[in-house]
Amino acid sequence: MAETLGPELPLDLSGWGSRRRALEEALRTAIRGGRLVAGTRLPSSRDLASQLGLSRGTVTQAYEQLVAEGWLTALQGSGTRVAEGTAESRVAEGTAEAVALRASPRYDLRPGRPDAYAFPRQAWARAMRHVLREAPTEVFGFGDPRGRIELRTALASYLGRTRGVRIDPANLIVCSGYTQALGLLAEVFAELGVRTAGMEDPATDDHVRLLAGRLRVADIPIDCAGLRVDALRASGAEVAVCTPAHQFPLGMSMAPERRSELLAWADDSLGWIVEDDYDGEFRYDRHPIAALQSRRPSRIVYVGSTSKTIGPAVRLGWIACPPLLLEPLTEAKRRARETHPLDQLALTRMIDMGDYDHHLRTVRRGYRRRRDTLVAAVRSGLPGARVRGIDAGLHAVLELPSGLTEQAALEALRAASVDAHSLGRYARSDRHPPSLVVGYATPPAHAYPAALDALIRGLG
Repeated sequence: MAETLGPELPLDLSGWGSRRRALEEALRTAIRGGRLVAGTRLPSSRDLASQLGLSRGTVTQAYEQLVAEGWLTALQGSGTRVAEGTAESRVAEGTAEAVALRASPRYDLRPGRPDAYAFPRQAWARAMRHVLREAPTEVFGFGDPRGRIELRTALASYLGRTRGVRIDPANLIVCSGYTQALGLLAEVFAELGVRTAGMEDPATDDHVRLLAGRLRVADIPIDCAGLRVDALRASGAEVAVCTPAHQFPLGMSMAPERRSELLAWADDSLGWIVEDDYDGEFRYDRHPIAALQSRRPSRIVYVGSTSKTIGPAVRLGWIACPPLLLEPLTEAKRRARETHPLDQLALTRMIDMGDYDHHLRTVRRGYRRRRDTLVAAVRSGLPGARVRGIDAGLHAVLELPSGLTEQAALEALRAASVDAHSLGRYARSDRHPPSLVVGYATPPAHAYPAALDALIRGLG
């Protein structure tokens, strides 16, 4: 055998069919058992191939598969290493780390989070290297409060192509995620004399509190067709904040007739619609529904972000702004925290080179498989439960079996070391059957089967 320069890693490759599959399973077993702990650097593909008598391509493909599943990480200059969070069960009993792990649920099924392990590290690194090498000097100074024109131009094209949004780059404002966008809108609406905003019930509690800091919030109920426009009219609201493509958290898409009613409300009352398109890229069983903004660009403020597509670590969002709101929103953004221009140019590069679309296709396939697995597991393991809101997105609503309360379900999951949310966390009124909101996208791929098994066993 040729001399190797890296660390030795003896592995048993018997009993698993193909050599590549045997290597993958041997590495998983070593990580699960604690033999390879988080942070351990593995031999290079050339060295491990030499040690085990394999082709280098076989080792490279095995490494790539385990990186995709979240068992390993591969960063330029750091080599291939065991990922963090893959062997918590091996922490010694009685240590401070073990106590911390017991206090924090092992399985994270909270909604509203993409798989952090799926972050497109290589594509983002390529884009950022290009930006640092090619960016004009002006990028490192103060710029247009609306954001870099390169990103606004790329977004106008991308949103038109994928979501049907009709917007001129001049009327796009880049911001630091949806939370900043909503804060800017609340500020501007208050300055324009708006007193009441209608907010879907249920909705994200943080967003409700943020809006309530500047405006009176009217709770607008949701039925099977989406936001009830009759209740919106009765509330006297001048702004409607809603999620037409995929209601959060209930998961339905606003029915066509309800969309028309909402547009009629905006026309009749000169009201504003804030369209939160938080996960419009993730539809599974039918073609994506065009953004509502495409039907009334003059009255609808369209807001999106990268928090679900790339990850919350990239704080980028955008506001497709009706002309009447452009000047006050631009001034509000000038007074607010600046959005990192290098990140803006990196996203531009990913969109222009097709890397953003490629990443979305990859994670969309994976999330759809997770959704299908969840539905099958509930059907076989939780008689009487029902999964709703599964046409799109990164979460599902699990309607609990008769007699099981949300509080009892949360306590059972806590005992099973599973973290999920109750529907009641988001509801400001009691109109819905006891349910959990389960984020099937949140765990890394290698941890999802165990997380789902713990969920079913905890509630069963």
